[in-house]
Formats: sequence, C-alpha cells, structure tokens
Amino acid sequence: MPQPVLVLVDYQKAFDDEAFWGARNNPKAEENAAAVLAAFRERGLLVIHLQHDSATPGSPLAPGNPGHAFKDFARPRGAEPVLHKSVNSGFIGTDLESRLRALQADPVVIMGMTTDHCVSTTTRMSANLGFRTILVGDACCAFDRNGIAAGTVHRVELAVLDGEFATVTTAAGLTGRFDAFCGQESKP
Repeated sequence: MPQPVLVLVDYQKAFDDEAFWGARNNPKAEENAAAVLAAFRERGLLVIHLQHDSATPGSPLAPGNPGHAFKDFARPRGAEPVLHKSVNSGFIGTDLESRLRALQADPVVIMGMTTDHCVSTTTRMSANLGFRTILVGDACCAFDRNGIAAGTVHRVELAVLDGEFATVTTAAGLTGRFDAFCGQESKP
C-alpha cells in the first residue's frame, strides 16, 4: 500500500557556519522543517535522513568534522535510516530509490539544505524516477551565490521546480492539509 515518506536532505551543523558559506535566507527553515518532521513521526510514517559525506579536504561536511553531525532537531530516532552520499543527489551511491520503490512511496516529501544544490538535485531525480514529489520550500534555505542574494537564489529554484518536478508547498500548508497532500488519515 502506498505511503508518504519524508526525505531530509543534509540538515547538518556545517550549514550554521556563515563565515564559511556566506549569508543565507530563511532563518526559520529549521523551525518549519521540525514541524513537518513532527507530523511524520506522530503518524508513524517513515523518515529517511540523507547525510553528506564530503571528500573535499577541509570541508566542514567531511566525516569526523563537527559540522558533519546532524542539527539537533534532525537527529535520527529509532530505526530511521541514514543514507550517506558524497554528491548532490540522494539517489546516487545510495539505495534510496530501491527503498522508496519497496515502500511504494507516494508521495516523497523532500526538504533540506541547500535549496539550489542537494535539495534541487534530489527533487529533480525523484520526479524523473517517477515518484510524486512534494517539496517543502520554507523548510529549505540557500546561500548567496556569485553576487546573487540567497533569497533570490531560493525563490528562483523553487519556481523552477514547482509544477515540473514537484509540488512546492509550505510547512504549514503540508501539516495543515496533511491528508490532502499525503492521502493519510490522521491518528486520533
């Protein structure tokens, strides 16, 4: 039977280092993500964590560095799987696709860091592989890129993804209409 699956992309402490990454938008991304995560956990639905394992020397996302750790709100619980990746897509070098197919995932709900890199790539591949994909836009963020403000980078990326690769929604929109988005009955 089809079931919603939440895929958390790279909610890692390294992204808190503004000196390394630059200015970011959406300071409420983590708060919004925590609300969606709580909705999935309350319903007993599967949450899959993607963790970026950078092979770049000196990267704050490299295993062993403090920044590699998950942000506090996004720490895996119980048997929630953690898939390790070293490229932008959560589908490359992992068994994410086979897990989602075995679960008959519908929809695949994606949120994470950063909007224009790993979130976008994972979202595009999810749609290209035939999964109905929902992207929680306000649970993501971007950083300034080549003189373009983070807010602009974020908004443009969401606009490009919406309708072609995913349905882009907000955390409140998803949690407030969970049944409509995810086809699930809420537990009492």
